[in-house]
Amino acid sequence: MTRKKQMTELKFSIPYYKDINDFLKSIPSAYLTKNPDFFCLRLKENEGSISNYKPPFRKDFYFIALVSNAGKTKITYDNTNVTKLNAFLVFQSPGLLYSFYRDNSANGYLIYFKRECFSFFKPDFEKEFPFFNILHTNFFKLNEPKFQEFAPYFEEVFTAYEKSNDNHQTVAAIKLLALLYQLKEFTTAFRQWEEGFTTPQQILFQKFTQLVNNFYIEKRTIEDYAALLNVTPNHLSKSVKSASNKNALGFIMVRLLSEAKSLIQFTDFDIAEIAYQLNFSDPANFGKFFKKHTGQTPLEFRKLSAKK
Repeated sequence: MTRKKQMTELKFSIPYYKDINDFLKSIPSAYLTKNPDFFCLRLKENEGSISNYKPPFRKDFYFIALVSNAGKTKITYDNTNVTKLNAFLVFQSPGLLYSFYRDNSANGYLIYFKRECFSFFKPDFEKEFPFFNILHTNFFKLNEPKFQEFAPYFEEVFTAYEKSNDNHQTVAAIKLLALLYQLKEFTTAFRQWEEGFTTPQQILFQKFTQLVNNFYIEKRTIEDYAALLNVTPNHLSKSVKSASNKNALGFIMVRLLSEAKSLIQFTDFDIAEIAYQLNFSDPANFGKFFKKHTGQTPLEFRKLSAKK
């Protein structure tokens, strides 16, 4: 296969992991799960088996993380780059786009599961637990006392999981279900307080940024997102400007640029591979885009980043 053909096939190549073990192998992690529907992973300081950077990916299962001592950890979701973290709580539904850079100091609890692990419980999952949203990742910054408040509930799940001789981890799954209800109380109270300060323009802006995070590789015009939101492009542009004082198209470009910087800085992919992975027609167009927004070529940015 020619290099050019290989590059072409990288278009729309964001990985989609259907199996938990396939995802764990990609991190890569020294750990695998015997239960294809449920896995608890302790995130330990200086966890050498897990790589620090994971480029954009999607997965076909639910994810919860409670992390402390996050240091320089960086999470990208919903058009947002979150840094300068102490502790945080994340909920993610299947199919959402996500990437991360992990600081070696981070520790905490990572839970991956599919609905099938709750064979005894079959409600409408997203309605029962609205913090699992099919459109966006739910992220909460926490202080250390709040982390310490949540940690014992996670510890109960992990202790049951690690002690179980049952491949289905039935007791751990029941404790996970109890944890979800405990977290539901916290997130419901938080959202009720937050919604008291939102306007219709802010709500539309939030939905727009959530969609940008999931579709910035494939969709890059205001018209694309207006169609997804069932509004006119003009109304969307005015609402975004009103809510953020920024241009709507700018949010799409910022999200794309953010991922480009991460791929250049934290991976050894060559620039052509990055260009095609981000759905540019060719490396030259990617180079023009990058220099227009940063004042540097991709290679100049990589060299300067390596010196820091």
